[in-house]
Amino acid sequence: MKIGYARVSTDDQNLDLQLRALKEAGCEQIFTDKASGKNTDRQGLRRALRRCVAGDVLVVWKLDRLGRSLMDLVKIVELLNRREVGLRILTGQGSMIDTTHSEGRLMFSLFAALAEFERELIRERTIAGMNAARLRGVQIGRPRKLSSDQICMARNWIKRKSKSYKQAADALDVNVTTLRRALGE
Repeated sequence: MKIGYARVSTDDQNLDLQLRALKEAGCEQIFTDKASGKNTDRQGLRRALRRCVAGDVLVVWKLDRLGRSLMDLVKIVELLNRREVGLRILTGQGSMIDTTHSEGRLMFSLFAALAEFERELIRERTIAGMNAARLRGVQIGRPRKLSSDQICMARNWIKRKSKSYKQAADALDVNVTTLRRALGE
């Protein structure tokens, strides 16, 4: 079964062109959204994906109607592949993608490899940036709840038994677990 999906970004835009193309492509059911691609809550897309079963083909007018980023598209197609559902793009940059044929699977595999490469580059740049920041003395991560003076004060209270862990934590306005972790216990 061919299942169609159409999306426009705003209420001012019209779905007619996409709907006509999907019907001409033989779609028996068509799901729609009027939402920005950035919107992660696209109910029409969710319903279309839920409707797809092994042997079906999800048909989209243009690749950008399906997802906003390459990684988003890769996730959707991986889901379709796991379910043994094909994907066909009718027009535009992605029109060479038809995962029901070997050429389309090859093209999508190339896109997936590029997306993975992009993720690795982002990860490497992030790590390099964090290392450079550490060398400049920048604290990476969440700020510490307790200063070294507060930790020393709490250690003395507990050592002299003038305050319990709970009383010391309350006095420093932190959780007992946070205090114990700061004290290295």
